[in-house]
Amino acid sequence: MPMYLKDVDVVPEVVKFQSVLMVLCRFCPAASLAMREDKPYIEFFRRFLNTGSYDQHINNMQSRLEKESIKTNVFKGNLFPMPLNFIICFWTSGQRDKLLKHAHQYEAVVVMGCEAAYESVCDILKSTDCQIFLGMESEGVFEAIPKFRFPFNISLELSNVLPVRFRDMQSDTEVSS
Repeated sequence: MPMYLKDVDVVPEVVKFQSVLMVLCRFCPAASLAMREDKPYIEFFRRFLNTGSYDQHINNMQSRLEKESIKTNVFKGNLFPMPLNFIICFWTSGQRDKLLKHAHQYEAVVVMGCEAAYESVCDILKSTDCQIFLGMESEGVFEAIPKFRFPFNISLELSNVLPVRFRDMQSDTEVSS
């Protein structure tokens, strides 16, 4: 079920840490930003399976953190085999182990995905001391109409967003810390 997400400015919350790992889900956040900015979701021959607007958003956040002298890195996961490593909720045990090993080097983790992705990362990293933050919030489930353009570009036209309510995930983070 594709979630329509909006970004959350977590930089003020994570500036107290010396190192931040950003964990990316590659579907709902990318689709949401592409639709919101009216940009292509996939430009296959230009960016392969990456979404320009999402990559720009991640780069901007990483730059803001680095300006605060915070060590940052982006854990993208593997793109293959698709879709298992493309969406956090579908990560294999190998991919989960890879994140767990990588996250030990960081004090904070920002999850760029929906609340289900956040819960998945919390479960994966429960044995660490990492503080985990939600970098996006769900506005609802989206319906979109795919638009194909030469040479294999795919854009998504937002058709409808069905609102969904979630409990406050950031409050859970503060309680669990």
